[in-house]
Amino acid sequence: MYIIPAIDIIDGKCVRLTQGDYAQKTVYNENPLEVAKQFEAAGIKRLHLVDLDGAKASHIVNHKVLQSIAGNTSLQVDFGGGIKTDADIEKAFASGAHQITAGSIAVKSKETVVRWLQQYGVEKIILGADVKGESIAISGWQDDSGINLFTFLEEYVALGVQYVICTDIAKDGLLQGSSIGLYKLILQRFPDLKLIASGGVTSVSELIELRDAGLYGAIVGKAFYEGKISLEELSSF
Repeated sequence: MYIIPAIDIIDGKCVRLTQGDYAQKTVYNENPLEVAKQFEAAGIKRLHLVDLDGAKASHIVNHKVLQSIAGNTSLQVDFGGGIKTDADIEKAFASGAHQITAGSIAVKSKETVVRWLQQYGVEKIILGADVKGESIAISGWQDDSGINLFTFLEEYVALGVQYVICTDIAKDGLLQGSSIGLYKLILQRFPDLKLIASGGVTSVSELIELRDAGLYGAIVGKAFYEGKISLEELSSF
C-alpha cells in the first residue's frame, strides 16, 4: 500500500481544515516545498496536493506551488482542487502533476471527464469521491450533490476509471479513525479498483488495517502534522 502524505494549500501555505470547513483552518508551514522535501528525504514517493483556493474558486489558483514541488523534488504529485476545464487540466500537467484528481467536475460534467480519460489515459485521472454519509459532496465539500456514492462509482468504473480517492468528510481532520467499513464495502463491489483512503487516519495500526483490507493507498494529513504518526513510521510502509 502506498502512503501518500497530503499538502493542502491556501494562500500558498500548507494548511489543514477540519471537516472541509474553511473557517476551521490551521497553518502548519508557510513553505510547502520545505514540507515536500521532508517527505522526499524520508523515501516517500507520492504526494497528494490540494489547491483549496482552487476548489473554492472553481479554477486552479496555486499552480505555482505545484510547479515548485514537482520541479524541485522527485515526488509523484497527484493534484486536485479547481480543475474544471481543459485549460485547468493542461495547466496542472504542464506544472508537473503526475495525476490529477477529478472531483466536482466528475459530478457536474461527466462528458468532460470522459474526454479527459480518453485524451490523457486512465492512469492519469483519479476520481475524487468525497462523501457525507453515502452522498457525494462537491465544491470544496460545500454542497451535497444528492448522488449516491455507489451509483457514482459504478458509472465511472464502467467508463474505465481505475483510481479513486474516497474521503469521508465526517472523519476528515478529526483524528478519530478512517471509514474502513465503507472502504471494505467499496472493494467488495469493485475488487479491481485502486482505492485510496482519505480522511481520519490516526495511527500506524490503522494504516496496517487499511493495507490488509486491500487498499491501494492511504492519504495521511493531520495525523502527521499533529505528530500522531512520524515520518519514519510513514516511510516504513
